[in-house]
Amino acid sequence: MNPNMYGPPPTQFQPQPLQPQQQQYAAPPPVAAPGGWPPQQQQQSQPPQQQQQQQQPQYGAPPTSSAPQTYLNGNYQQQLATSMGGLNMGGGGGGGVPALKIAQQQPPLGQAPPPTAGQGAPPTGFNQFNSNSAPLPPTNNNNAFAAPPPSAREAAGGYANGPTPVGAPAGAPPPPTSTPQSVASGINQMSLNSGHLAGLPHMPPPKSATPQNAAGAVPPPPLGAPGAQPAAGPFGVSTSRPGQPLLPPGAGAPPTFTQAGLPPQSQPGLPPMQQAGLPQQSGLPSMQQPGLPPQSQAGLPPPLQQSANSFGAPQQQQQPGAQFGAPQQQQQQSAASFGAPQPGGFPGSYPGGPPPLPGQQSAAPPPQFGAPQTAGYPGQQQPAAPGYPPQPGQQPGAPGYPPQPGGYPGQPGQQQRPGFNQPPMPGAGNMYQQAPQQRRLDPDQMPNPIQVMIENQRLAGGPFVTNQPGLLPPLVTTKFVVHDQGNSSPRFLRSSLYCIPNTGDLLKTTALPLTLNISPLARTAEGELEPPIVNFGDMGPIRCNRCKAYMSPNMQFVDAGRRFQCLMCKVSSEVHPDYYQHLDHTGQRVDKHERPELLLGTYEFLATKDYCRNNVQPEVPAFIFIIDVSYNTVKSGLVHLLCAQIKNILKHLPVDQGQDKSKVRVGFITYNSTVHFYNIKSNLAQPQMMVVGDVQEMFMPLLDGFLCDPEESAAVIDALMEEIPRMFADTKETETILYPAIQAGLEALKASNASGKLLVFNSTLPIAEAPGKLKNRDDRKLLGTDKEKTVLTPQTTAYNTLGQECVQQGCSVDFFVFNNAYIDIATIGQVARLTGGEVYKYTYFQADVDGQRLIEDIIKNVSRPIAFDAVMRVRTSAGIRPTEFFGHFFMSNTTDVELASIDATKSISIEIKHDDKLPPEENVYVQVALLYTSCSGQRRLRVLNLALRVTTTIADVFKSCDLDAIMLFFAKQACFKLMEHSPKQVKDNLIHRSAQILACYRKHCTSPTSAGQLILPECLKLLPLYASCLLKNDAISGGSDMTLDDRSFVIQFVLSMDLNMSVNYLYPRFIPIHNVSPEETELPTPVRCTHEKITEDGAYILENGVHLFIWLGQSLSQNFVQSVFGVQGLQQLALERFNITAETPLARRITDILEQIMHERTRYMRITWLRQNDKLESVFRHFLIEDRGTDGSASYVDFLCHMHKEIKDLLS
Repeated sequence: MNPNMYGPPPTQFQPQPLQPQQQQYAAPPPVAAPGGWPPQQQQQSQPPQQQQQQQQPQYGAPPTSSAPQTYLNGNYQQQLATSMGGLNMGGGGGGGVPALKIAQQQPPLGQAPPPTAGQGAPPTGFNQFNSNSAPLPPTNNNNAFAAPPPSAREAAGGYANGPTPVGAPAGAPPPPTSTPQSVASGINQMSLNSGHLAGLPHMPPPKSATPQNAAGAVPPPPLGAPGAQPAAGPFGVSTSRPGQPLLPPGAGAPPTFTQAGLPPQSQPGLPPMQQAGLPQQSGLPSMQQPGLPPQSQAGLPPPLQQSANSFGAPQQQQQPGAQFGAPQQQQQQSAASFGAPQPGGFPGSYPGGPPPLPGQQSAAPPPQFGAPQTAGYPGQQQPAAPGYPPQPGQQPGAPGYPPQPGGYPGQPGQQQRPGFNQPPMPGAGNMYQQAPQQRRLDPDQMPNPIQVMIENQRLAGGPFVTNQPGLLPPLVTTKFVVHDQGNSSPRFLRSSLYCIPNTGDLLKTTALPLTLNISPLARTAEGELEPPIVNFGDMGPIRCNRCKAYMSPNMQFVDAGRRFQCLMCKVSSEVHPDYYQHLDHTGQRVDKHERPELLLGTYEFLATKDYCRNNVQPEVPAFIFIIDVSYNTVKSGLVHLLCAQIKNILKHLPVDQGQDKSKVRVGFITYNSTVHFYNIKSNLAQPQMMVVGDVQEMFMPLLDGFLCDPEESAAVIDALMEEIPRMFADTKETETILYPAIQAGLEALKASNASGKLLVFNSTLPIAEAPGKLKNRDDRKLLGTDKEKTVLTPQTTAYNTLGQECVQQGCSVDFFVFNNAYIDIATIGQVARLTGGEVYKYTYFQADVDGQRLIEDIIKNVSRPIAFDAVMRVRTSAGIRPTEFFGHFFMSNTTDVELASIDATKSISIEIKHDDKLPPEENVYVQVALLYTSCSGQRRLRVLNLALRVTTTIADVFKSCDLDAIMLFFAKQACFKLMEHSPKQVKDNLIHRSAQILACYRKHCTSPTSAGQLILPECLKLLPLYASCLLKNDAISGGSDMTLDDRSFVIQFVLSMDLNMSVNYLYPRFIPIHNVSPEETELPTPVRCTHEKITEDGAYILENGVHLFIWLGQSLSQNFVQSVFGVQGLQQLALERFNITAETPLARRITDILEQIMHERTRYMRITWLRQNDKLESVFRHFLIEDRGTDGSASYVDFLCHMHKEIKDLLS
């Protein structure tokens, strides 16, 4: 976890100069294309003043927007609404366009909304969110990005359904048509609390006593005098549009936040001028800028200013049939300016206001704070949108808003300062005295994985029948049973899209990746068939003559069954006489239901010797244990522990399908500065040891007796395991080798002509004189900088070469690393990466503390289904082809993925590109073939088939996305790209790609609703959250608070992991355990991963598959502590070496929960116990992924705002 994930944390949390302002119309910096990674422009870091100036509005409008936009006070939805003001799809306002119509009626469907004046700025290069380059300008760390546009909140606000309304409970009826779902009311206030403090343990918000001015007024900003001059943009380019005349003060300056998506002044729904640092509008002649009439927006009444979503984006009163998901003006503004009237819906306008536009009701004069609520306040009963029942938790009146408890201003305990108790920055004026906060935004209104998973379980749990092309499978987390009827189970093969655009251009427009996630040996669920094994004898598998695809349900028999047509390449081949069968009246073979290859999506063929190395059937594979016996491993207890447990471990060797016991053979090697082989032949009385001292030229000294059956040689192995700890008990060897030890295992497999796996137990950097000697290049300060790739890539190619030699023999390598110091996983891990292996890491290993975890990991490792010496090829219909491959494997050509081994917990992601148009009326077929040696020595082919639909419409593509597969692909691709690009480029690319996807949906698949909405496709409603999780993930953002080895370890972990693992690795599971009942057996339902779900009297498990924390609140009930831990109070617990020992039903229930979690995971996690306010709490909080990162990375809400702004920039 890393306090500096995105570059040095900004010095203070000054409300952020909003990004677009920087460059409103300067040429946008180069932005990576979805696929490409052109170097991004370095962000400029500018002195605060300059930034503030840049904030000045364009065209000489009042610099209201310059107020640093803290999202503190944002009434979420309103902000969103405002910020989304720039989302209109109409053309940008030309020179001198009068300020946009306020509170326009929604345009009738099908008609574009009126053009907006300063519609979204082009994306700027300064992406603070991941700036890793220049030091950040002082920023409001509240939004670790350039301030997220209010939009985000809005974002939360207008998820239309289809597009999901934010916050509608999954599966709830679609929200009233256009209500932004995220509560535009005080309650939706985004107040920040110490939860988001960098550097402090985040806790639930303390009562802050920030003094507020009477009306929350804030003194005016010390900006450079507000003037009519547009401020210079970051490149000295004036922020006004070229050719746009500066407007005279009274000329109806365009709404101040021409910045796309920055609601500068009051967000609708904020106390109007809540922008920190601007005069409050509560009734003051707000925002008076010299020379402008008080109501700085062209002629708007002050409080209405923003409420009217300045961009014409305001959604007006709901019209029946208004855009789905478009927030209604009224509601959207509800709570605008604490009681300011909603722009829509007041009879008569007041003098001085602009005349109502056609079709629009005029605005009313602004009431002061506390004025009676007018139309659309959450407290009032408004008729729900026609046809929709009120959403749960909200009053029927304000669709989409939960009922407001209590008044607006100054909710007790809610006022937090934007700067989180930091002193204001020089020159920032008193911007920290912000207006009284409204109630906090309820993030439960935003899409969250828990609801989505529960909903998917309800809708898609149970049987999943694969009998049609392009069926979208249930989520990975859903419990379902696959009935294979012609398409492979999603456990083996998942596509990111189940309906493919027919051209590459259309795919590029959507920005969605077309990828396959392949886990060919995944475990099946209870009630599912293991893939059947088909034996064609000497005839061998039936294949297409041209493209070599294997016989599958997608082949069509013609010519009375004498020929079959391959649907991939369209060529017909003759049927082998021994395979001939008559057709029935429907053209199907009469024996179809007896032949798995004509009926199922997944099946295996026994391979003939043509499919074997050198045309010889393979030997039974072997596992070789290669154990470091230097001083470190003996002292830590590792050698004793391993030798004591080997007997237990060998009971779990993998058993092949249809066999009753394992045939896998085993061998043992130890090493320090020399390599020792052991003869364990079953007829020996004692094991024999052979030492190879010449490590420069490694060879195999034993011809026979090295690899043996563990049952037959059990007595000799037991004797050896007693002997090894005795022999090396007094060793003083500290300088060790590594390369020759791996080479020794490889030579042993070569000598017996077998494939297999080496389990290498290593504790120190190999610095002894020998091949593969490494230098210590530990410099963690480089992490998170542009130079990090110098320490994340191997320091020598020796281990890469060794890895390739291993692949040629079918020898896979798994490392178990016990490092107390730098061990260079980036270099030695290459052997594991290339051979399909993985790395396990136990830093500061102590046998008594970590022993169980190690033994459980080894048992999980050796017992899982595994394939050796494998080659995988992906074949597709004409028109598309696989282009990029990510995972742990080696490729010597562009088509064959060579895997020394692959097991049930690994997956490979493959990107597919178009090379021609696809006929929309036909399906696309994918066939994955894995040729491998099973753990009993059989050569087999596993075939996976998948049929996908083709479409010409973008909407169909968005209806059939698998977000989990997309995110795993992005994660693997990003880890891969980190070796070539700076972390900032990788992260910028990810943000930009996500924004492109959502912008495309907004542009092509939603009717022209008001611009003020973030609309998410149903399948991708968690994309902003998962993208934010991926950006915060240690693999991508690890900085100098991690070690280099930790960073390399998590990168390798991501590259090899499968979908089941990835979902909780990106978004950890957070499970309350203080309220479990001892009688239940299921895992408790998780809650959202944020400190807001923590109570002081609670106990919680937080796990992501690598780490498992148990957090105990300081007010945890005495009964719970007594019955689970057997002590009177938490202070009596010694948490460092803690285990649950009590024998009560509750203690057993907690133990069962932990065991169940461990059972589901590929690794046995180390349990870290911590009490509230312990030092370790900051590490625990790093994994509360929806909160602001301890390193200043954005919270989910802020990121959503940021995404919304990016989307608006793209659309404008």
